[in-house]
Amino acid sequence: MHLNGWQRFWVFPLTIVGGVALPGINVQTQQRGGTVQTENVQPVNSGANPYRVIRDWAQFTLEQRPWGGSNGVAIDLDGRSVWAVDRCSPDTSPGCLGSSGNPVHLFDESGREIRSFGAGMFVWPHGIHIDRDGNVWVADARTPSPDELEMFPGEGNKGSVVVQFSPDGKVLMTLGTPGVRGNPPNALTDPTDVVTDPVTGDIYVAESHTPVTDPDLIGRVSVFDRRGSFLRSIGNSGTAQGELRTPHAIEFDSQGRLIVADRHNHRLQVLTKQGAFIEEFANFSRTSGLAIDSNDIIYTTDSESDAQRHPGWQRGIRIGSLTDGQVTVFIPAHVTPSSPHGAMGEGIAIDTAGNIYTAEAQPADVASGRVKGVTKYVRD
Repeated sequence: MHLNGWQRFWVFPLTIVGGVALPGINVQTQQRGGTVQTENVQPVNSGANPYRVIRDWAQFTLEQRPWGGSNGVAIDLDGRSVWAVDRCSPDTSPGCLGSSGNPVHLFDESGREIRSFGAGMFVWPHGIHIDRDGNVWVADARTPSPDELEMFPGEGNKGSVVVQFSPDGKVLMTLGTPGVRGNPPNALTDPTDVVTDPVTGDIYVAESHTPVTDPDLIGRVSVFDRRGSFLRSIGNSGTAQGELRTPHAIEFDSQGRLIVADRHNHRLQVLTKQGAFIEEFANFSRTSGLAIDSNDIIYTTDSESDAQRHPGWQRGIRIGSLTDGQVTVFIPAHVTPSSPHGAMGEGIAIDTAGNIYTAEAQPADVASGRVKGVTKYVRD
């Protein structure tokens, strides 16, 4: 469903949650997500599916350990090699705390591990981006909890930052203060993703991964110049056009427009670089990850929909055009013993051959203890 600005003027009551007035949504809907408009969109759970699934595509041959949950995946400048982040353990907690494993990994087109780095630097590595120079950007989406600090004393100076690496793992820049949640220029709040402007090199950081019931919920995109100086913040928390709740992934299209996976509002938002609202699309469900090709075909993942969080919608990959917002391909989630609703990755990337890669956050098989890491989809 393609929603234009004139369709968005409605009158609605206010709900008070934690002292915050949230327009148009009661407590149950707040926790479930969506907006007044997206709640009325018919589920898109069908479409052509010309893809074959390859599970467990890449393994850690250098460290000889199993994958933890993975949230982010990106394609290298060569158009074939694949970068992915690993949060070191299958669960949200403790993430990479107390781990000696490297959370940033590069694989060749066959899935062979080439290199890894970043040990001891992150709590919960989340989004990953490769810039025009081949540098690697990683967003760390949370800080240690009080319970985790009791388990891992001395780890309080980690988390809630964005780090830029050279392709061989040298730290080039850090945005935010490690271990501190707050506002730019000196801090970030649980950043979920990062992307750089391919023209100017400006850095766009999506915030935050804070639970939506938090009365101090942050919903914004913070912008820095290519040297790391803070420029502005885009958006705030809410459900109106231009407002955000869990902006989980961000990308630029060929026109230089900023596309935001406004996950908890169940929509994609299209904004200018300055943050002005252009349009929104609700046909792509509860989007966790997105990737856009040179023809402005958008590839999205829905890793969370179920009867509680997005009734009627199925998890899967939805592919469509940013021109009209119509979904043309639907790849359903692959069901596993630990995922009765279907396992589906969060991050997503497309190589130059048209293969799709998703970063899987959930265990594939509780009995074996294995997690998938990266799933590959090959077009037949």
